[in-house]
Amino acid sequence: MILKDVCSRAERAIRETGEFIEKESIGFDIKNTEVKGLNNFVSYVDREAERMLIEKLTDVIPDAGFIAEEGTTYKRGKLYNWVIDPLDGTTNFLHGVHPYAISVGLTYADEIIAGVVHEPGQNETFIAWKYGGAWLNGNRIKASDVPSLSDALVATGFPYSQFNRLTPYMELLTYLVKNTHGIRRLGSASIDLAYVACGRFDVFFEYDLKPWDITAGTIILREAGGKVSDFRGNMKGLTGDEIIAANALVFPEILGIIGDFMNNIPD
Repeated sequence: MILKDVCSRAERAIRETGEFIEKESIGFDIKNTEVKGLNNFVSYVDREAERMLIEKLTDVIPDAGFIAEEGTTYKRGKLYNWVIDPLDGTTNFLHGVHPYAISVGLTYADEIIAGVVHEPGQNETFIAWKYGGAWLNGNRIKASDVPSLSDALVATGFPYSQFNRLTPYMELLTYLVKNTHGIRRLGSASIDLAYVACGRFDVFFEYDLKPWDITAGTIILREAGGKVSDFRGNMKGLTGDEIIAANALVFPEILGIIGDFMNNIPD
């Protein structure tokens, strides 16, 4: 299997789905929304986008399975599985705010081997495959070379259902406001990871995410020279419960600081 070709075919499928999402965003009525859980929403756009992706990606690798946010299929592959978030940033979409993205990762025996993140509003597509580098609209990208947190622009996301760690999290934000170039919150984890990969952000961290939020972005950032781990520095088996992403130079510093604030807190 040639991963570059797989990514190219996947990109076409994802861009077609992105066109559907942008078309439906025009005049979208927020009343066409269901509540899955606390501050967790879904619309017919999410579900139809996921259905389209599953149909198109099945043609790319017929024996691959899917781990998909909206549960439109529960097919699992023996070796290959697509990990799909059809609309990462649903809350943004519901309110007519960019960015939101399609995030599609590919795993082989639980190892991430390829990823595509497409942001239809800016018409930007981030792609990476194992040992193939990371790319934005056909141009090679790499993480920044900012050497210290004091010079870094930091991205994060706010927890929407697990508030037991909110107090130390806010204390951490206070520290970072005072000791970095600033903090941004876009509302789409896959975009945050892609922006670290291309050097727009230097650091991203969050907790209470899911695998489909981070799978594609993780390999894009790693192929761009960045590092990704949980709050304790573990780099394998990431689920999204905790994630730190940064360029290689500033990663040890942010890992230590986040550990000081966020570790050893009761669940």
